[in-house]
Amino acid sequence: MSTSQGPTLAVLPVAKSETSAAAGPQILQPSGWPAPKGYANGMAADGRLVVTGGVIGWDHQGHLPADFVAQVRQTLSNISEILAEGGARPEHLVRLTWYVVDMEEYLANLKTLGQVYRDIFGAHYPAMALVQVVRLVEKAARVEIEATAVVPR
Repeated sequence: MSTSQGPTLAVLPVAKSETSAAAGPQILQPSGWPAPKGYANGMAADGRLVVTGGVIGWDHQGHLPADFVAQVRQTLSNISEILAEGGARPEHLVRLTWYVVDMEEYLANLKTLGQVYRDIFGAHYPAMALVQVVRLVEKAARVEIEATAVVPR
């Protein structure tokens, strides 16, 4: 019986200032795979886990903007605040799962969403999944995002 070998796995290099085990997450990129844009295929990390529930874009008073992009901006800001409460920063993110009620609305706003993302989280792109759902618990919500971060030891 022969076994086929799958692609080998590469851990992408990190900056010299990030070479210790406490550097944070490492991007996993199987060799030969095309480089993803705006997300990572996989992440490896060692440390303390910080997770959020499903976060939506309401502000501190519980108001939810009607605009999709505004909801994403507030959702990402809310995640950033939750991470900070747990001692984590955006560069500690290893996974984001996005739930949207309208995939076409998401796709039509990709460029703007990319800028909003970078404004809040910088150029750190963890593993991500995007799922269209029929609706969210909060009827006016257009997006809900779960986050997982690993704070280095």
